[in-house]
Amino acid sequence: MKLKTPIIIVNFKTYLEATGQKAVELAKNAEKVTKETGASIAVAPQFADIARIADTVEIPVLAQHIDPIKPGNSTGHVLAESVKEAGAVGTLINHSERQLKLSDIDAIIALAREKGLISCVCANNPTVSAAAAALRPDIVSIEPPELIGTGIAVSKAQPQVVTNTVNLVHQINPNITILCGAGISQSEDVSVALKLGTNGVLVASGIVKAKDPYSILRAFADATKQ
Repeated sequence: MKLKTPIIIVNFKTYLEATGQKAVELAKNAEKVTKETGASIAVAPQFADIARIADTVEIPVLAQHIDPIKPGNSTGHVLAESVKEAGAVGTLINHSERQLKLSDIDAIIALAREKGLISCVCANNPTVSAAAAALRPDIVSIEPPELIGTGIAVSKAQPQVVTNTVNLVHQINPNITILCGAGISQSEDVSVALKLGTNGVLVASGIVKAKDPYSILRAFADATKQ
Protein backbone atom coordinates (compact mmCIF):
# COMPACT_ATOMS: atom_id res chain seq x y z
CA MET A 1 0.00 0.00 0.00
CA LYS A 2 1.14 3.54 -0.74
CA LEU A 3 -0.35 6.66 0.77
CA LYS A 4 -1.80 9.22 -1.62
CA THR A 5 0.06 12.53 -1.62
CA PRO A 6 0.08 15.32 -0.69
CA ILE A 7 -0.75 13.90 2.70
CA ILE A 8 -1.42 15.13 6.22
CA ILE A 9 -0.45 12.64 8.95
CA VAL A 10 -1.85 13.52 12.36
CA ASN A 11 0.18 12.10 15.25
CA PHE A 12 -2.11 11.79 18.29
CA LYS A 13 0.88 11.30 20.65
CA THR A 14 -0.44 10.70 24.20
CA TYR A 15 -2.56 13.83 24.47
CA LEU A 16 -5.76 13.40 26.47
CA GLU A 17 -7.52 15.28 23.67
CA ALA A 18 -6.73 12.26 21.46
CA THR A 19 -7.19 9.37 23.86
CA GLY A 20 -9.99 6.79 23.90
CA GLN A 21 -13.32 8.12 22.66
CA LYS A 22 -11.76 11.51 21.93
CA ALA A 23 -9.30 9.76 19.62
CA VAL A 24 -12.19 8.18 17.75
CA GLU A 25 -13.92 11.55 17.39
CA LEU A 26 -10.75 13.19 16.09
CA ALA A 27 -10.31 10.39 13.56
CA LYS A 28 -13.93 10.88 12.48
CA ASN A 29 -13.23 14.58 11.90
CA ALA A 30 -10.22 13.65 9.78
CA GLU A 31 -12.35 11.25 7.76
CA LYS A 32 -15.07 13.88 7.34
CA VAL A 33 -12.56 16.36 5.95
CA THR A 34 -11.17 13.69 3.62
CA LYS A 35 -14.62 13.00 2.22
CA GLU A 36 -15.44 16.69 1.85
CA THR A 37 -12.20 17.75 0.16
CA GLY A 38 -10.64 14.63 -1.34
CA ALA A 39 -7.48 15.39 0.64
CA SER A 40 -5.33 12.55 1.94
CA ILE A 41 -5.28 12.39 5.75
CA ALA A 42 -3.91 9.60 7.96
CA VAL A 43 -3.88 9.32 11.75
CA ALA A 44 -1.39 7.79 14.21
CA PRO A 45 -3.21 7.08 17.49
CA GLN A 46 -1.97 5.37 20.64
CA PHE A 47 -1.69 1.58 20.42
CA ALA A 48 -4.76 0.96 22.57
CA ASP A 49 -6.91 3.03 20.19
CA ILE A 50 -5.73 1.60 16.85
CA ALA A 51 -8.35 -1.14 16.58
CA ARG A 52 -11.29 1.08 17.56
CA ILE A 53 -10.28 3.76 15.11
CA ALA A 54 -9.48 1.36 12.26
CA ASP A 55 -12.91 -0.24 12.74
CA THR A 56 -14.63 3.16 12.73
CA VAL A 57 -13.04 5.11 9.89
CA GLU A 58 -11.82 4.34 6.38
CA ILE A 59 -8.79 6.65 6.34
CA PRO A 60 -5.31 5.14 6.88
CA VAL A 61 -4.27 4.43 10.47
CA LEU A 62 -0.60 4.21 11.48
CA ALA A 63 1.05 3.00 14.67
CA GLN A 64 3.30 5.45 16.50
CA HIS A 65 6.10 2.86 16.77
CA ILE A 66 6.93 -0.81 16.42
CA ASP A 67 9.89 -2.70 17.84
CA PRO A 68 12.45 -4.71 15.83
CA ILE A 69 11.30 -8.02 17.30
CA LYS A 70 9.88 -11.33 16.20
CA PRO A 71 6.92 -13.01 17.94
CA GLY A 72 7.95 -14.56 21.25
CA ASN A 73 9.24 -13.51 24.65
CA SER A 74 9.46 -9.71 24.34
CA THR A 75 7.22 -8.49 27.16
CA GLY A 76 6.30 -4.81 26.89
CA HIS A 77 7.40 -4.46 23.28
CA VAL A 78 5.27 -3.68 20.22
CA LEU A 79 4.95 -6.39 17.60
CA ALA A 80 4.50 -5.49 13.93
CA GLU A 81 1.97 -8.29 13.52
CA SER A 82 -0.13 -6.93 16.39
CA VAL A 83 -0.51 -3.41 14.99
CA LYS A 84 -1.28 -4.80 11.54
CA GLU A 85 -3.91 -7.15 13.00
CA ALA A 86 -5.41 -4.16 14.83
CA GLY A 87 -5.83 -2.35 11.51
CA ALA A 88 -2.73 -0.20 11.14
CA VAL A 89 -1.35 0.12 7.60
CA GLY A 90 2.01 1.52 8.67
CA THR A 91 4.10 2.96 11.46
CA LEU A 92 6.11 5.98 12.50
CA ILE A 93 9.76 5.19 13.23
CA ASN A 94 12.35 7.16 15.23
CA HIS A 95 10.15 10.07 16.28
CA SER A 96 12.20 12.53 18.34
CA GLU A 97 10.23 11.38 21.39
CA ARG A 98 11.04 7.72 20.61
CA GLN A 99 14.52 7.83 19.11
CA LEU A 100 16.27 4.65 17.99
CA LYS A 101 19.68 3.35 17.02
CA LEU A 102 20.37 3.26 13.28
CA SER A 103 20.56 -0.53 13.39
CA ASP A 104 17.08 -0.68 14.94
CA ILE A 105 15.70 1.77 12.36
CA ASP A 106 17.11 -0.46 9.63
CA ALA A 107 15.58 -3.57 11.21
CA ILE A 108 12.16 -1.95 11.67
CA ILE A 109 12.05 -0.70 8.06
CA ALA A 110 12.88 -4.21 6.86
CA LEU A 111 10.27 -5.70 9.18
CA ALA A 112 7.64 -3.22 8.02
CA ARG A 113 8.43 -4.04 4.39
CA GLU A 114 8.17 -7.77 5.14
CA LYS A 115 4.78 -7.33 6.82
CA GLY A 116 3.39 -4.97 4.19
CA LEU A 117 3.40 -1.93 6.49
CA ILE A 118 4.25 1.62 5.39
CA SER A 119 7.40 2.94 7.09
CA CYS A 120 7.66 6.63 8.00
CA VAL A 121 11.06 7.52 9.45
CA CYS A 122 11.40 10.79 11.36
CA ALA A 123 14.75 12.59 11.20
CA ASN A 124 16.04 15.70 12.94
CA ASN A 125 18.25 17.15 10.20
CA PRO A 126 19.09 16.75 6.48
CA THR A 127 22.08 14.45 7.11
CA VAL A 128 20.07 12.03 9.23
CA SER A 129 17.27 12.22 6.65
CA ALA A 130 19.73 11.15 3.96
CA ALA A 131 21.00 8.29 6.12
CA ALA A 132 17.41 7.18 6.66
CA ALA A 133 16.69 7.39 2.92
CA ALA A 134 19.53 4.96 2.25
CA LEU A 135 17.59 2.37 4.26
CA ARG A 136 14.71 2.60 1.75
CA PRO A 137 11.70 3.53 3.90
CA ASP A 138 8.50 4.65 2.23
CA ILE A 139 8.52 8.08 3.88
CA VAL A 140 11.08 10.39 5.51
CA SER A 141 9.78 13.21 7.72
CA ILE A 142 12.11 16.07 8.62
CA GLU A 143 11.40 17.36 12.15
CA PRO A 144 13.89 19.58 14.00
CA PRO A 145 13.09 18.64 17.63
CA GLU A 146 13.57 22.17 18.98
CA LEU A 147 10.52 23.30 17.01
CA ILE A 148 8.17 20.45 17.90
CA GLY A 149 5.12 21.74 19.77
CA THR A 150 6.21 25.37 19.54
CA GLY A 151 3.78 26.53 16.86
CA ILE A 152 6.82 27.83 14.95
CA ALA A 153 6.78 25.90 11.69
CA VAL A 154 10.02 24.49 10.35
CA SER A 155 8.77 25.28 6.83
CA LYS A 156 8.92 28.99 7.69
CA ALA A 157 11.55 29.19 10.44
CA GLN A 158 14.13 26.91 8.80
CA PRO A 159 13.20 26.57 5.11
CA GLN A 160 16.79 25.67 4.20
CA VAL A 161 16.52 22.58 6.42
CA VAL A 162 13.54 21.44 4.37
CA THR A 163 15.07 22.17 0.96
CA ASN A 164 18.38 20.56 1.93
CA THR A 165 16.50 17.48 3.09
CA VAL A 166 14.51 17.27 -0.14
CA ASN A 167 17.70 17.56 -2.23
CA LEU A 168 19.73 15.04 -0.23
CA VAL A 169 16.96 12.46 0.05
CA HIS A 170 16.08 12.65 -3.62
CA GLN A 171 19.73 12.23 -4.59
CA ILE A 172 19.63 8.90 -2.79
CA ASN A 173 16.11 7.81 -3.71
CA PRO A 174 13.79 10.03 -5.80
CA ASN A 175 10.82 7.79 -5.01
CA ILE A 176 10.74 8.44 -1.26
CA THR A 177 7.86 10.54 0.03
CA ILE A 178 9.15 13.50 2.07
CA LEU A 179 7.13 15.12 4.84
CA CYS A 180 7.77 18.20 6.92
CA GLY A 181 6.97 18.31 10.64
CA ALA A 182 7.60 20.39 13.77
CA GLY A 183 5.54 23.45 14.64
CA ILE A 184 3.02 23.04 11.81
CA SER A 185 -0.04 24.90 13.08
CA GLN A 186 -1.48 27.03 10.25
CA SER A 187 -2.66 26.31 6.72
CA GLU A 188 0.08 28.61 5.43
CA ASP A 189 2.66 26.27 7.02
CA VAL A 190 1.29 23.45 4.88
CA SER A 191 1.36 25.56 1.71
CA VAL A 192 4.95 26.62 2.33
CA ALA A 193 6.03 23.04 3.04
CA LEU A 194 4.62 21.89 -0.28
CA LYS A 195 6.24 24.79 -2.15
CA LEU A 196 9.59 23.76 -0.65
CA GLY A 197 9.26 20.39 -2.36
CA THR A 198 7.76 18.14 0.31
CA ASN A 199 4.81 15.81 -0.21
CA GLY A 200 2.90 16.76 2.93
CA VAL A 201 3.16 17.32 6.66
CA LEU A 202 3.35 15.38 9.91
CA VAL A 203 1.45 17.34 12.54
CA ALA A 204 0.41 16.79 16.16
CA SER A 205 -0.50 19.50 18.67
CA GLY A 206 -1.45 22.00 15.96
CA ILE A 207 -4.51 19.85 15.32
CA VAL A 208 -4.90 17.65 18.40
CA LYS A 209 -4.88 20.54 20.87
CA ALA A 210 -6.78 23.01 18.69
CA LYS A 211 -10.08 24.38 20.02
CA ASP A 212 -11.73 23.31 16.79
CA PRO A 213 -9.71 20.46 15.22
CA TYR A 214 -12.18 20.05 12.37
CA SER A 215 -11.67 23.65 11.18
CA ILE A 216 -7.89 23.33 11.31
CA LEU A 217 -8.00 20.01 9.48
CA ARG A 218 -10.24 21.55 6.84
CA ALA A 219 -7.88 24.51 6.39
CA PHE A 220 -4.88 22.16 6.13
CA ALA A 221 -6.71 20.01 3.58
CA ASP A 222 -7.65 23.04 1.50
CA ALA A 223 -3.99 24.12 1.55
CA THR A 224 -2.94 20.82 -0.05
CA LYS A 225 -5.29 21.60 -2.97
CA GLN A 226 -3.85 25.00 -3.83
